[in-house]
Amino acid sequence: MRAAMATARTVGELRDSGYGPRSVKQELRDNLIARLTRGEPLFPGIIGYEESVVPQIENALLSGQDIVFLGERGQAKTRMARLLVGLLDDEVPALLGCEINDDPLAPICHACRLRVAAEGDAAAVAWLPRDRRYGEKLATPDITIADLIGEVDPIKVAEGRYLSDELTIHYGLLPRTHRGIFAINELPDLAERIQVGLLNIMEERDVQIRGYKVRLPLDLFVVASANPEDYTNRGRIITPLKDRFGSQIRTHYPRRLEDEIAIMEAEHTAFRTDGLRVTAPDYMKQVVAELTHLARRSPEISQRSGVSVRVSICNYENLLSSALKRAIRLGEQEVAPRVSDLGAIIASTAGKIELETVGEASEEKVLGKLAQKAVLNVFSKRFAAGELDDVVGAFKGGLRIEVSDSMPAREYLRQIGEVRPLHAAARRLGAVDEAGMAAALEFILEGLHLSRKLNKDVQAGQARYRG
Repeated sequence: MRAAMATARTVGELRDSGYGPRSVKQELRDNLIARLTRGEPLFPGIIGYEESVVPQIENALLSGQDIVFLGERGQAKTRMARLLVGLLDDEVPALLGCEINDDPLAPICHACRLRVAAEGDAAAVAWLPRDRRYGEKLATPDITIADLIGEVDPIKVAEGRYLSDELTIHYGLLPRTHRGIFAINELPDLAERIQVGLLNIMEERDVQIRGYKVRLPLDLFVVASANPEDYTNRGRIITPLKDRFGSQIRTHYPRRLEDEIAIMEAEHTAFRTDGLRVTAPDYMKQVVAELTHLARRSPEISQRSGVSVRVSICNYENLLSSALKRAIRLGEQEVAPRVSDLGAIIASTAGKIELETVGEASEEKVLGKLAQKAVLNVFSKRFAAGELDDVVGAFKGGLRIEVSDSMPAREYLRQIGEVRPLHAAARRLGAVDEAGMAAALEFILEGLHLSRKLNKDVQAGQARYRG
C-alpha cells in the first residue's frame, strides 16, 4: 500500500491508493511506537539521558504534547530537536508548488483550495522528504511577525489584489513548516508581541497580518529551548505561552564521568594522522572529564551560564594536538598526551566559562588549580595509599627526574633506568610503548607530588621531581 502511495502523482491517484490525512503529532506517535516495539533508541548518539530526559520526551510524544527544553548551553537541546525528524515518515504527499506543503486531500491555504476546486483529481502531487519538514529559528529581539508568520507581499498587491485577500500573503517560517516540526531556540529572547503571535498560531490557529485575520489551522509540532533562569524570570515570557507547551523537560550535563568521556570521544574532531599512532591513555581522558565536572561545582566559576560539554570536547582536542605537535617536532611515531600538555587547555576553556569574581583571580590560575585537583582525584582512584611507597623510596635514595612537554619519550626511559617500581606502575596504567611510558611516568610523578610525597621544582618550562 505504501509503495502504491509513493507512485501517486495526482490527487485522484493518491485518493485511490488508500491514503488518508494524518496529523504530524499522530505521525510522530505512530513512528515512536514502531521504534519502541523494535527496541531501537529514540536518540542515537545522545549519551547520559537514557534514564532521565529520554523517557520524558517519549511520554510527551505519546501524549501529543509540544515540548520546551530547559537547560544550560551545551546540553544537546537543539540536537534532540533535530533528531526528532527521524520519527517523521520518509516522505509525505503535498500539493505541487504549494508554499506551505498542503496535504493534497486536506488543503488549508486559499490558493490550494482554489486549485483543487478547479483541477479536481488532476491536481499534481509532489512527495516531500522528511528533512524538508523541519524548521528552526534562533530567537533574537529583532525577529518580526513577518519572519515567523508572514507579511503582505507588495508585488501581489500591485497585481490588483486587495490587502484583505489571503492570496497577498507572503508566508513566514511557521506556515512554511506546516505538517512538520518547528524548533525555536532561546524562546525568552522573543519580544512579547512576537510571543503573542506564536501563541495564536499554537492555540487559536488565527494569524493576524496588517490587521487582517486569516484562519490558518497549521499542523505543527513545536519544540522550544530556553535557559532555566530566563524562562522562570517574570516578564521574559508570557504565561499563556508557557501554558501552551505540554511538557517542560529539564536537561542536564553528564552526571557520570564515563558519559562525559564517551561524548568527548564521539564528538571530537578526528583527522587522519599518516604515519603517527595517536593513543590517549584512559587516565588522561578521565583528567579532562574530571576537570569539567570540578568546574561545574567550583564557586569561582559562574554556574548561571553553565560549563558546557564543549569544554571537555575542545580540551580533549587541544590535549591531543599538543601531544601531536611534540611528536612531529621530535620525529616520534607514537603520540600520547602527558600531564605537561594540560597547559594547552587554557585556550579552549577560557572563552567558555565566566568567573564569578572579576580581577581577584585570573582564568589561568583558576584553571591551573582545577587541573591539579583533577589529576589528584584521578590519581587517587588509580593508586591506593602506600601502593607507590617503593617509588617514593627510590626518590629518597637520590633519584631525580626532569620532565617537559618538549622532551623526547626516550629521555624519560633513560632517566628512570632500571627503577623497577616505576616500570611496574607505568605498566599498570597500560603503558606499552615509549610515548605511553612517558605519559604514565608524568602522571605518576605529578600525582605523587600533589599527594605531598615528592617535591617539584619548576623552571623555564621544565619540572624536576625529587625526594
